[in-house]
Amino acid sequence: MAQKDYCIREIFQMEACTNCCLCADVCPAVSATQDGQLSGVYRLDELRKIMRSRSWLFRRFFGKKQPTNEQLKQFSETVYRCTLCGRCQETCPLGIMLRDLWLSLRQDLVHSDAYPKKVDMIRENVAESRNVFDEDNEERADWVEDMREAPDHGYIRDRAEVVYFTGCVAAYFPMAQKIPMALAEVLEAAEVDFTLLGEDEWCCGFPLLGAGLREHLKDLIDHNIEAVKQKGANTVVFACPSCFQMWREYYPHEFEICHVTQYLNRLISSGGLPLKELELTVTYHDPCDLGRGSREFEAPRDVIRSIPGVKLVEMSHNRENCLCCGGGGNLEMIDAKLSGNIAKAKIDEVLDTGANAVITACQQCVRTMATYTRRNKISLEVMDIVQLVQKALR
Repeated sequence: MAQKDYCIREIFQMEACTNCCLCADVCPAVSATQDGQLSGVYRLDELRKIMRSRSWLFRRFFGKKQPTNEQLKQFSETVYRCTLCGRCQETCPLGIMLRDLWLSLRQDLVHSDAYPKKVDMIRENVAESRNVFDEDNEERADWVEDMREAPDHGYIRDRAEVVYFTGCVAAYFPMAQKIPMALAEVLEAAEVDFTLLGEDEWCCGFPLLGAGLREHLKDLIDHNIEAVKQKGANTVVFACPSCFQMWREYYPHEFEICHVTQYLNRLISSGGLPLKELELTVTYHDPCDLGRGSREFEAPRDVIRSIPGVKLVEMSHNRENCLCCGGGGNLEMIDAKLSGNIAKAKIDEVLDTGANAVITACQQCVRTMATYTRRNKISLEVMDIVQLVQKALR
């Protein structure tokens, strides 16, 4: 492992932890497994020991030995069984930036050759196919062909004011492809001048970041920025919170960027998207990367409340305290069972509201929750907010 993977702030913050254990109390992985070794407080304690063992001073005077590669690999099993939901960071009374620290720790483990081998698959897939699923990137916009009235141009125009950046999950998973289909229909109804990037859209880089491969982002960022420039667009819209957060935090700010909830709220508020009445009681699940990650809590609720007849009931944990769905941090690839157990806690809370449907604003959340309800024969509609707006189109 190498100290260079951490900034000075992170090194100081490691030592600030008082072992209050509040992060363990709110961790979805700990709640699902009752395993304290998945908690932030355990992870920080082990990390401090490792960092001290690297110091010549500690080795010379305190007999600290650096961990073996086998010990690091065992540690990595706890580090990667985390959804990176950020709830530990939200609750930390000292304001330790724990999510950033976990990302640096994963990069450290990659450099130390102590990481799950699924990380190699993520790196190879993105490098070779430009998407995390190793699908043919030329087929990134093939979902358009499954629309009821697919236009001849397939929504890929030479020039447009707005680029809709689809994201890997929505582009390739049949369950999630309904979301870009719905959004294309909504944007057309609002007469938005938009385009897709098609095969010129590459993975935003978020799966690499979460895997500990931060140093592999530059080519993806440079390519995607240039692809948007070629369209002459001034706005990029994302239905995927992870793509949105990546562009906010790691991409140069050359365009206006909007999550789709923000963009839809603007269209509805300006009268550009007339909506009909829907008789439906719903609850809203805050995606981790949109809520805690990007601090957007109100736009999706404003969109839901703007639809006549729709009643919004809140879960007991909402906004910055929302429970993770289990689909983040590449956890589904690393430990699918744990991901499913976290989803169970989420769905149980949804059912307690008595709502007919759970609305979210993330393709991965839709996938995770809908997969759980389908496998367990639970009668609950799981929808992205774009699909809800599509249902309300006049």
